[in-house]
Amino acid sequence: MTSPTAEVAPAQQQGRMTHRQILEALSGLLLALFVAFLSSTVVSNALPTIITDLRGSQSQYTWVVTATLLASTASTPIWGKLADLMSKKLLVQIAIVVFVVGSMLAGLAQSVPTLIGWRVLQGLGLGGLQALVQIAMAAMISPRERGRYSGLLGGVMAVATVGGPLIGGLLVDTSWLGWRWCFFVGVPFAVVALVLLQRTLHLPTVKRDVSIDYLGAAFLTAGVSLLLIWVTLAGDTFAWLSLETLLMVGGGVLAVVAFVVTEMRAKEPIVPLRLFRDRTTTLAIIASVAVGVALFGSTVFLGQYLQISRGYSPTAAGLLTIPMVGGLLVSSTVSGILISRYGRWKAYLVTGSVLVAIGFGLLSTIDHATNMVLLGGFLAVLGLGIGMTMQNLVLAVQNTVAATDLGAASSAVAFFRSLGGTIGVSVLGAVLSARVTTLITDGLPAGAAAQAGGGDVGLASLADAPPAIQSLIRVSYGDATGRIFLIAALLSVITVVSVLLIREVALRTESGDERASQERDGAAPAATGSTADVDQLLAGRHAVGGTQAPAEPVRVDSILGEDEDQHGRHEAPEPVSAIR
Repeated sequence: MTSPTAEVAPAQQQGRMTHRQILEALSGLLLALFVAFLSSTVVSNALPTIITDLRGSQSQYTWVVTATLLASTASTPIWGKLADLMSKKLLVQIAIVVFVVGSMLAGLAQSVPTLIGWRVLQGLGLGGLQALVQIAMAAMISPRERGRYSGLLGGVMAVATVGGPLIGGLLVDTSWLGWRWCFFVGVPFAVVALVLLQRTLHLPTVKRDVSIDYLGAAFLTAGVSLLLIWVTLAGDTFAWLSLETLLMVGGGVLAVVAFVVTEMRAKEPIVPLRLFRDRTTTLAIIASVAVGVALFGSTVFLGQYLQISRGYSPTAAGLLTIPMVGGLLVSSTVSGILISRYGRWKAYLVTGSVLVAIGFGLLSTIDHATNMVLLGGFLAVLGLGIGMTMQNLVLAVQNTVAATDLGAASSAVAFFRSLGGTIGVSVLGAVLSARVTTLITDGLPAGAAAQAGGGDVGLASLADAPPAIQSLIRVSYGDATGRIFLIAALLSVITVVSVLLIREVALRTESGDERASQERDGAAPAATGSTADVDQLLAGRHAVGGTQAPAEPVRVDSILGEDEDQHGRHEAPEPVSAIR
């Protein structure tokens, strides 16, 4: 062991960023993430007005959301892999520009199909921002310290989630502005984010002479897109058992198989298949699918329920979601602080996943006459669960993979979370549409079904329908919404089981850049699986065995959670491999 007077190099000389430098760099990153979340929440709350104004249908309502999620989902792994190969700062800036251009063009759309098209471009930028902000944070901050800053991340999400619906409601309710400004409002924030990133984000760029797996990216995009488009259209545009289903499902499966074969042979695969050998990564990905349903499904259909069924204005609907956002802010901030202090994270993941399932279970009981105070309590439970689950799943994965795979692993979690959200919105939207149609048909007098204009009457003809049919539509939407939350509750059980099976590993104390530097300098081979087993290290100091070094230098403070020896003296941490 070193003496108590052993010299420790300043943080800057160790390649670490100081607390002030991290906060400065996070200012631009978090503002960029704020732009993405703000634009999403603004639009989700304004969608009933947008679809009604453009004379859209319930299926088109779902597609306005699905188009963005689809593009975001398909592009996220590509952004993540690019982050392992080139400048993360440049990629974040490109993602912001793509997102802003898509938003501006969407605001100028004159029809729902055109709006859906520009929302695809918007989704490409959104996919980059979702993945790259997490990747940049992992490069700057060690897993053990990241909890201190996860509260800021949760705060940004909370402000955007609360502020988005409120701003969107005000824009929609202001006659001289209107819903188009919901797409324009994020532009000033994006410009400021670009300037801040240019001035404050300084991450080392490791130039690697490798080629990008374009073929794998093409197969991935084609496979995911075909399958998600099939899920969205089946049962509405064409039957589940039809030629269209055969072509889409067959083509999608073939594309996915081709993607897997390509990744096995590619020198630099978009999604390294070795990531799935790690138990934590695989289980976290499975859990993220259900979290995606929670995150996207709740916001999309909750706004529709509050406005269509309960008759609240967009502004009031935004205010009514505050309990969920408040719960998210509190749980993400408190759990982050406690994780950094004690180094334990699994208990918060388990608690959060259980609360998500309970929250959805409670929401499955709502109908057109549910007490709003009771609804607020249900939303608070769901928010507490999401806040403790979403960011900590990413943290668990980033703590186990090698530094060279941080981008691919982080984007894989974001990819499957977006995939879950896309599937969730598509499937839940189809279930809602079918249930609303059934309730409306059953509630109409004999021979009056023609007045409803078919299954899409809920949104397409609401403003023009007779008062009696308008009332029936609102009641039907309220009574049908509980069913989709019941499905979400059942899916959330998968998250609970996956989280319970994850093995807790002590949080690393090195940032992603420090670990990458160690791997490049040969201080430690690149790890492809989990870190050394903590219990084995604590049981005996000869766990390393022979002369072979562990996959990653595991420092004493990463095991004990503090930089003190058993006598209370503060010492510079040493690699376990140096202890004999």
